[in-house]
Amino acid sequence: MKRRILIVDDDEDLSFIISEMLENHGYSVCCAESGEKALTRLSDDTFHLILLDINLPKTTGFELCQELRKVSNVPVIFASARTSETDRITGFDIGGDDYLPKPYSMQELLARVNALIRRAYGFSEEEKTVEFGDISVNITARTVMKNGAPISLSLREFDLLSYLCKHRNTAVAKEKILSDVWGAFSLVEPSTLTVHIRWLREKLENDPAKPVYIKTVYKVGYMLEDGK
Repeated sequence: MKRRILIVDDDEDLSFIISEMLENHGYSVCCAESGEKALTRLSDDTFHLILLDINLPKTTGFELCQELRKVSNVPVIFASARTSETDRITGFDIGGDDYLPKPYSMQELLARVNALIRRAYGFSEEEKTVEFGDISVNITARTVMKNGAPISLSLREFDLLSYLCKHRNTAVAKEKILSDVWGAFSLVEPSTLTVHIRWLREKLENDPAKPVYIKTVYKVGYMLEDGK
């Protein structure tokens, strides 16, 4: 099945160039030049990733992403000429998964799209489940259960938890986690990782202030302990 990508950008020439490139690499692409048309597309169809500009007619990509996050965790890459630190932080804080400053090369865009698609949907082989304490993480289905009850995680929170599961009982440096989970070219601050770790603890630990599973390793980074 082809992965479907929605490009939301009022630059129709750029959207056409990106569409051709992505379709040549096996993706199915639709375009919307406004937030209104994007919402219509999203209500009528299913997409696996959204490439979203910030400056849109009558709205912003930030506002569109906020509306989208109320109902969906579909991966979002912001692609914008707005490159200030404030804009990048805002993009991540409201639920964006990557931030690509314009101008960018088609090769870098493709690499970012491929990486995010792999992180979100890459486990298509046999079902893989990791269990620790009262927590069960189904990496294939991207679901988390605590004491048999579902736990809701954002896309990035699940990516981080899944990464820690794969490296459980091993201390992983903060810099490596940021590079592997957010992307080697991502400009996120180390504090972003700290915040996401706190959110995971609040959802998974019985006492987030005294974590049993997600441990801080002094002067190194973090480690998921499964007790085995």
